[in-house]
Amino acid sequence: MNILVTGGAGYIGCRLVPALLDAGHKVRVVDKLVFGADGLAALKDRFDLVAADVRTVGGEVLSGMDAVVHLAGLSNDPTAEFNPAANKAMNTDATIRLGKLAKEHGVRRFVFASSCSIYYTLSPDNELRHEEYPVNPEAPYSWSKRQAELGLLALADASFCPVMLRKGTVYGQSPRMRYDLVVNTFTRDAYAKRRLTLHAGGRMWRPMLHIDDAVAAYLIALQAAEKNVHGQIFNVLSDNYQVRQLAHEVRRTLEGDKGIRLDIDLQQVGVSRSYRVDGGKMREALGFAPRHSINNSVDEMWDALESGVDIENPIYYNIRWLELLCEMESRLKAMGGNVF
Repeated sequence: MNILVTGGAGYIGCRLVPALLDAGHKVRVVDKLVFGADGLAALKDRFDLVAADVRTVGGEVLSGMDAVVHLAGLSNDPTAEFNPAANKAMNTDATIRLGKLAKEHGVRRFVFASSCSIYYTLSPDNELRHEEYPVNPEAPYSWSKRQAELGLLALADASFCPVMLRKGTVYGQSPRMRYDLVVNTFTRDAYAKRRLTLHAGGRMWRPMLHIDDAVAAYLIALQAAEKNVHGQIFNVLSDNYQVRQLAHEVRRTLEGDKGIRLDIDLQQVGVSRSYRVDGGKMREALGFAPRHSINNSVDEMWDALESGVDIENPIYYNIRWLELLCEMESRLKAMGGNVF
């Protein structure tokens, strides 16, 4: 297929694009390149790159495309809360606009990167949330994802097949690395501090998903028979963990595989956003079978850290990078738009 990947230079995109190419697909990436394109540098001669904002990109990028994987947008609560208006414009309005453009240009399959955070509660409980579970999220990020889902579902008809993947919390190594995701953060803290800090007692539930299993889910959603995915929402995860379980898993892995002694700092204060999610639908209806473990992922990230990573660089933390860019933008405007 000819596949358009928005946000293809991001954390997941830098693993998805090579997987699509290796599967024989032709790929066009649309990305504003807020985090640069270094994560795709090794592939630069194998795909088309359009440096553009999904809020304003023209329909010409959809010419000749068979499918869209829409990853672009703000990707977590801190970035959404930093600028709620921009979050709505990027995560909701731009998604619906792109869906309409895709439909107008005859692109049938539209796979949307939604999020299990749609289910989150501030009071941790053990209930499993399935795709039909009633949701009414109010936080900017979760709200924007749900509104985008509803907008795409409203476009679904015989000529347009939207598919929503509500992914769990992703973890693992990527060429465009992030250290602001819980397992990645624990691995970084283990390396830098030899200590893991758990807020709110670590009681919060998280549905976890290895980055390569996320990639596999997108491939399945692209290739599945239309009757099995048309207008469907799928939770995508490997398993549910309490955050304190994740910390102990990281500690066991590094103490056993790397001989590292780690302390756990258990604090009772902090925000306890929690969600425990049922992933049975994706597995039963589409044969999704997660293959990757936290243990192997932690070892891979540790090895990358040992190879030399400046973990203080804000580019590895979405909110810190956006704050820095906004500050620089403000300073440039105050100087008349030029450094020299």
